[in-house]
Amino acid sequence: MKFLVIQTAFIGDVVLATPLVEKLIRFYPGAHIDFLLRKGNEKLLAGHPHIRRVWVWDKKTAKYRGLLKMCRQLRDERYDEVFNCQRFAAAGLLTAFSGAQRTTGFRKNPFSFLFNRRVPHLFGTRERPVHEVERNLALIEHLTDTSFEMPRLYPSPADFARVRAFGGEGGRYVCIAPTSVWFTKQYPAHKWVELIALLPADYTIYILGGPEDSGACATIVAASGRQNIQNVAGQLSFLESAALMQGAAMNYVNDSAPMHLASAVNAPVTAVFCSTVPIFGFTPLSKQSRIIETQVPLSCRPCGLHGRSCCPKGHFACAETITGYQFQLPD
Repeated sequence: MKFLVIQTAFIGDVVLATPLVEKLIRFYPGAHIDFLLRKGNEKLLAGHPHIRRVWVWDKKTAKYRGLLKMCRQLRDERYDEVFNCQRFAAAGLLTAFSGAQRTTGFRKNPFSFLFNRRVPHLFGTRERPVHEVERNLALIEHLTDTSFEMPRLYPSPADFARVRAFGGEGGRYVCIAPTSVWFTKQYPAHKWVELIALLPADYTIYILGGPEDSGACATIVAASGRQNIQNVAGQLSFLESAALMQGAAMNYVNDSAPMHLASAVNAPVTAVFCSTVPIFGFTPLSKQSRIIETQVPLSCRPCGLHGRSCCPKGHFACAETITGYQFQLPD
């Protein structure tokens, strides 16, 4: 069997699509499984033992010319089945014109009428939320079963060796990933400083992020006044970050990609939800995980499925009313 998984959205979305790979290889041990993602995310799947090939689509440079070229390349592969984890048009076109024997995607995709199999994209209730992983796994239910599968990434021995050089051995460190692409998903810098002041003095703290986050992370480090704190934003790859998080006593994150990196290596995680809510289905999956959110009833929360560039009301109460004392701290 020859399968293709398509997920060309953000980092966390790619991580939450990896359960399809894990489950397909469990049911079809000899299958060839490929993955298509956007340029910039390919290092997430570096060295993945179950993925034969990673297709990279550059969505920023000559997006539609690249889309047509990618369609031609996929047709040459003659996939048995393509699974589209997205609800957006471009990925729908890639799926529909992939030349695969069968195509499966979400019914909400504008090109789903061209798919062989259309799956509802469901949200649950507060009592029974539906996780994004469950939604994705529904795409392969007809080939497998209804069991759950965890997301998984594979940091290499070199990734673990790289992060050992930072010190903090034996789990006597915590990681904080304080930023997000979206402002309203981002716990404010001064609130992170408050949390840092509560952490045990003998723990080293690593501040994580991408190169674009280095300045914001440096501001938090400087404001904390703490000695044993390091800004490593932009210094680690995705898999190196995951390796560092796996050994931490706790990882403090927003509702953003680092939360899903933690889930993919079963690292302990405390996730802060500001404008978004757990019912959307993007909660942490690690065995040791906790969600922090405001205890104040706010009629304006959630203000959208994703984040926003600013608080529509101007008060950002969904973040400002969360206190450091709600967090579970290492002993």
